[in-house]
Amino acid sequence: MSRSAPGAVSVTLARGRLGVAHVVFFVMAAAAPLTVVAGGATTGYAVTGVTGIPIAYLLVAAVLGLFAVGYVAMSRHVVNAGAFYTYVRHGLGRPAGVAAAAVALLAYNAMQIGLYGGFGAILADLLGSRYGWDVAWWLCALAAWAVVAALGVLRIDLNGRILAVMLVGECAVVVVFDAVMLHQPAPGGLSLGTLHPGLVVSAGIGAALVTAITGFVGFEATTVFAEETRDPRRTIARATFIAVALTGVLYAVSAWAMSVATGPDRIVEAARTEGTELIFSLAGPYLPGVVVSAARVLFVTSLFAALLSFHHTVARYLFALGREHVLPAVLGRTSRRTGAPKVGSLLQSIVALTVLIGYAVAGADPIVHLFFWVTVTGGLGVLILMTVTSTAVAGFFHRTSHREGRWRSTVAPTAATLALTAILAATLVEFDTLLGVETSSPLRWAFPAAYAAAAMLGAGWALILRRTRPEVYEAIGLGAHTATVSWRIPTTIHV
Repeated sequence: MSRSAPGAVSVTLARGRLGVAHVVFFVMAAAAPLTVVAGGATTGYAVTGVTGIPIAYLLVAAVLGLFAVGYVAMSRHVVNAGAFYTYVRHGLGRPAGVAAAAVALLAYNAMQIGLYGGFGAILADLLGSRYGWDVAWWLCALAAWAVVAALGVLRIDLNGRILAVMLVGECAVVVVFDAVMLHQPAPGGLSLGTLHPGLVVSAGIGAALVTAITGFVGFEATTVFAEETRDPRRTIARATFIAVALTGVLYAVSAWAMSVATGPDRIVEAARTEGTELIFSLAGPYLPGVVVSAARVLFVTSLFAALLSFHHTVARYLFALGREHVLPAVLGRTSRRTGAPKVGSLLQSIVALTVLIGYAVAGADPIVHLFFWVTVTGGLGVLILMTVTSTAVAGFFHRTSHREGRWRSTVAPTAATLALTAILAATLVEFDTLLGVETSSPLRWAFPAAYAAAAMLGAGWALILRRTRPEVYEAIGLGAHTATVSWRIPTTIHV
């Protein structure tokens, strides 16, 4: 029997619950500003040995702003929680779209699950140093997992308010710390040395750009929440550009402020010595103890906010694939009470729990082997997706009658593709440096190869669907328009 499922897709995600501010909170929370400033910027200085980290952040923000021009232009014509998956499908075809979906699921799961390692280890260290409690990292990680799993099935706007409080707090701390560091410069005064444009062509800038781009991962998820916004055509564009601009300026100013406090010639040495403690060591002596303590707590909540935001992203990708029957249809079900993609959210929680248990049993280092290796690999996957998607945007406008002007439809997407391809090439060449392994280590290719395998599996599955379930193949990437397709199995909307 076949049965039409009118409206089965169009009503599954709760509409009209998010405005521009909500979406900005979600994507900036995923970027985790305090974590990037305290951990990412200092790691960039320490690992690459390059003093141009501030200018690298500005350059990456400019490239991503260029990418966003075509990206948000396409969002006005394609509204789907599948984001990258849907855009690639419309621009490069169905097999490429499903391949992108496989890469997206692997990348965002890596980002989300890897963050548990950092959260668990940093919270355990905080509890030990402040209260003398000897708590295993994995217990802290499991506590965070339980809260994220519960929040993942609640109303999306409630989660937005929670993230808003955390994000405002951590951004305020970063601004205060920056002001203190700029007010207490090293001998020699306020120096603009690390912002000099000439550093863009210095040795090692490729690794610096790679380090910088990982700090922006999450901004592209604005389109994932498009179906739940009040006005997708305006909300997504505004939220995307606001997120890129705010994070770019915040990261660049913070990385520059640290170099001012240490002196441009000493920032690399200081970063290698102090690590993530650098920002606290530089600003802490000039601030009340309660402010520094609050900042350390917000460092932990910054990681939690990113965990929650990436959880929502994964759940919505699973939802988009489930409702189109590319993956089991049960993933396309939502909660009747909250409108959240309940089954996709629960599946992501189960996957995360399985990985956490595996790492705990194996006794692996939560910072190096889970937080650092896995999130860096996740960032690589998102970079691959942005590069392919930028190509797809140009393809979409070339193949359709939609008109957005030559700048939005062709020039900006093409320029973004070239720039992102260059950064991706630098990432692959210097991936051993990013992982901190020897050049001969198989890990430098094993992690990138996982994305190649995922893409081939996705494309292969699309071709299988074309032969065995042509009605599903035809509906790939249609989103809410899939409601016009006749399915061979009953469709249940809510659970």
